[in-house]
Amino acid sequence: MPTRILPAGADPDAVRALTTLLGQLPGVEPQPPVTDSTQLVDLLARLAAESVDELPEVVVVHERIGPVPALELIREIALRHPAVGVILVTTDTSPGLFAAAMDSGARGLVPLPLSYDELAHRVQAVGQWSTGVRRHLGHGSALVLGGAGGRVVTVSGAKGGVGATLTAIQLALAAQASGHTTALADLDLQTGDVASYLDVQFRRSAVDLAAITDISPRILAEAVFRHDSGLDLLLAPAEGERGEEVTDRAARQIIGALRARYEVVVVDCGAQLTAASAAAVETADTALLVTTPDVVAVRAAKRTVRMWDRLQIRKGEETTVVVNRNTRSTEIQPALVQRITGTALARTAIPANFKELQGVVDAGRLHELDSRSTVKQALWSLAGELGLVRAAEGTSATHRAGGRLRGERGTAGFRRRKE
Repeated sequence: MPTRILPAGADPDAVRALTTLLGQLPGVEPQPPVTDSTQLVDLLARLAAESVDELPEVVVVHERIGPVPALELIREIALRHPAVGVILVTTDTSPGLFAAAMDSGARGLVPLPLSYDELAHRVQAVGQWSTGVRRHLGHGSALVLGGAGGRVVTVSGAKGGVGATLTAIQLALAAQASGHTTALADLDLQTGDVASYLDVQFRRSAVDLAAITDISPRILAEAVFRHDSGLDLLLAPAEGERGEEVTDRAARQIIGALRARYEVVVVDCGAQLTAASAAAVETADTALLVTTPDVVAVRAAKRTVRMWDRLQIRKGEETTVVVNRNTRSTEIQPALVQRITGTALARTAIPANFKELQGVVDAGRLHELDSRSTVKQALWSLAGELGLVRAAEGTSATHRAGGRLRGERGTAGFRRRKE
């Protein structure tokens, strides 16, 4: 079977030369070229929605492509389509660029001007790699990140104690109960409480994946904890100081591996901004920010939204605020929270009723929260609103993030300010 190659670049002459040379390679089937990053991402998403088998084995990205820069584009493809090998064609062959391309997920680099032998060697190697990955992982939808599966939802708190972990756990439980393969990742790496809420004794955590550059399904399976509820948990380390080992780069690789394995990935990001949580929020399909309807928490939510925007992690309009512990008598109602923060607003507000929660929280059995609980009903209704449960069990998603690609600008900005 020939190796399908999809060339992409904005310079017509360069793309024409690349396509001509690809057509001369043995065992290769060049696809019609695409001229910009948006067209490329949309095409891959459409092909993946049909079947993983429809995706090309290799995508060749010319350095002159836009509007998204080549390295950001490569990173997006690597995250959403892990069985597609990406080759960067570039005039810059410095070690720094090579390392940056590999970190972004490229499988090879070909220098300009093009050489038949160099291009043939690299295409053959990457094509064989892609075929091997597909054979190893199978041809199921688990490989599809931009299609039916691989949905990532982050849950962040405006401040500590507003209910972000409770929200993340119940959203994951709702998705799992509706038949989705679901993972819950605790990236509140210093103070994460998912294990406490679910009474889990564990040895492995997200830190065990931090230094691994190629997270295989077997390695991922060894790191996650299968909970009695059916959820797969990737937990925060027991030693909070080790959380710094999970860099933004490691977080991207971890989330990419989870997206490749599960239909729904819920990430508890906590209330503190770290490199890892910034990377998670930046790459998420849906980013939730949980607040309570009081002045301190709403001010904190506004600060968080502005900080995400300044660091180019996420725009306010691409963030959805969830109001927890809402009552009719509170002076600050959800609509006011939306106006103050400048975000989207979840239609579902979570009622204030801690008495329903106290018993299961103290016992570490949050997954056994009574179905008659108004808090659980509201959170599962929120899951339906977000599209995390199948259509028959909830409403369709209404607050998905905008469709632009996300690079490392936000996390890079975070690192600069931290240093």
